[in-house]
Amino acid sequence: MGQVLRNEVPTQETWDLSSLYQNNDGFYQTLDEVVKSVTAFNNKYVNQLTEIATIESALKEQGDIIIDIIHLSTYAELLYSTDTTDTNSQKVAAQFSTSYGKIAGQLSFVESEILQLDEDTFNALIKQSEFPKYLSLLKRQKAHTLHPEVEKTLATFSPTFGAPYEQYNITKMLDIEFGTFEANGEEIPLDYVSFEGDYEVDSNTEVRRNAFKKFSEALRRYENTTAATYNAHVQKEKIESELRGYDSVIDFLLESHDVTREMYDRQIDVISEELAPHMRRYAQLLKRTNQLDTLKFEDLRIPLDPTYEPDVSIEGSKEYIKDGLSILGEDYMNMVNDSYDKRWIDFPQNKGKQTGAYCASPYGINPFIFISWTSKMTEVFVLAHELGHAGHFNLANAYQNVYQADCSMYFVEAPSTMNEMLMANSLLKKSDDPKFKRWVISSIISRTYYHNMVTHLLEAKYQREVYEKVDNGEALTAPLLNEIKRKVISDFWGDTVEITEGAELTWMRQPHYYMGLYPYTYSAGLTIGTVMSQRIENEGQPAVDDWLNVLKSGGSKSPVELAELAGIDITTDKPLKETIQYIGNLVDQLETLTDEIE
Repeated sequence: MGQVLRNEVPTQETWDLSSLYQNNDGFYQTLDEVVKSVTAFNNKYVNQLTEIATIESALKEQGDIIIDIIHLSTYAELLYSTDTTDTNSQKVAAQFSTSYGKIAGQLSFVESEILQLDEDTFNALIKQSEFPKYLSLLKRQKAHTLHPEVEKTLATFSPTFGAPYEQYNITKMLDIEFGTFEANGEEIPLDYVSFEGDYEVDSNTEVRRNAFKKFSEALRRYENTTAATYNAHVQKEKIESELRGYDSVIDFLLESHDVTREMYDRQIDVISEELAPHMRRYAQLLKRTNQLDTLKFEDLRIPLDPTYEPDVSIEGSKEYIKDGLSILGEDYMNMVNDSYDKRWIDFPQNKGKQTGAYCASPYGINPFIFISWTSKMTEVFVLAHELGHAGHFNLANAYQNVYQADCSMYFVEAPSTMNEMLMANSLLKKSDDPKFKRWVISSIISRTYYHNMVTHLLEAKYQREVYEKVDNGEALTAPLLNEIKRKVISDFWGDTVEITEGAELTWMRQPHYYMGLYPYTYSAGLTIGTVMSQRIENEGQPAVDDWLNVLKSGGSKSPVELAELAGIDITTDKPLKETIQYIGNLVDQLETLTDEIE
């Protein structure tokens, strides 16, 4: 599993990148043209952005350049992520990274000059512009903006500042060798993709626990290198936050989310306290139905009923997806069907492929979905999740300009997790058989809620602890990071779960820590997604229409305004508490169904 080479996988299961560029030569040619056009743009507009008409003209021209940059970066990322061992893909990614610093440096003057406008002119610009939300957010940064030459230097250095994330991925995907592990009398090959896609959820206890032990041993050999890499990243963020005059790293990183610190802290604190009791009950059910003497950390991802876990083929997933998402309308389903038929999805598990799943939605081009298909039902939920991103940005890109298409990170996971809830609601209607219902509900908890509101929430809590230590002047070492992570996990699960040696290394597995305050946004999105899916379930088409309008709004509104369009008030803890209560009700149903079955 996970050992097949990229050139051995069926072409039909891979994505087709030709809507971006026909081949690498097309990429290199466009990159050269963009570098030249940026130089010409710089010569035309530098030191000229004092009048509203000139600024609007410059922003429109820069918008076309930004679209080209998005296409270039997307192609480089997609090509590399499916096979990190391929030297041509490595070269494409490296060439883009090298060129991007020069491009960003030459474009930095635009925002610097706009930020030098006086108050009246800036307000008039916002009022008259085609890009009011973008400019309003830019204006808020005025107090934290540095001298234009400093901003240009920082922008030029951006590839260097991104080096820790690049080094993290190289260590993770190319340097760590996992070898084999022994289980049931045989030696089984292990790598990142096979562990996270197969062995971590394997219902055979010996296979699962031995795989975890071997996986953890391999990670531990690189814990000091990975800690030093992560420390370089967060210390860079700390330095920039101080240069820009923020009170803390978190305040600096939260600026772009367009939400309050209270909203950030609420997600972490309320879930940590109020969701934990429900998830501990779920953990006890896992122990009971799988007949385990002790429930260990590495057992938390297993199915509730290992005898009832149907395989789902790629072809078979289409029917599940259609049943779940067709309520969103014909246009939305056309996008879903095109994703399959026009090869917008990359399904294979192959050696060198990165872990996880994501959707890239380059402006003006079709979306691309990255997934490693394991034939488990959980992958149908993952695919529905990524199609949620695809549907969101397909609409946002169509209805918004490039400056206002991307929404705040706080909201970005709402459309994806909402799709998971639609899938769950659809599946629950298929049968009243107790084993089937238990399987569906346990799938909702183990995939949707465990992944988004436990795994990522514990990442967020860990991350908050890390930044507090960095703000206090501490450097990060592997023992310190292990200690923080172990405590976060232990506090959540209490004595319901044995926190095995190796659980503390989970921080080494997540790329999210190199993406700002990304982890908490999964629970924020799922809170909105849960409440919205219930609105759709109860109200039908009017709620669907509201939701599609939200998706079309892209980044033209704040997260609070987007949620308000959906009829949800996220300025209070009511939606979050309703979501936690809903999860508690799901666990209640699982307990009742298990009593019936047994």
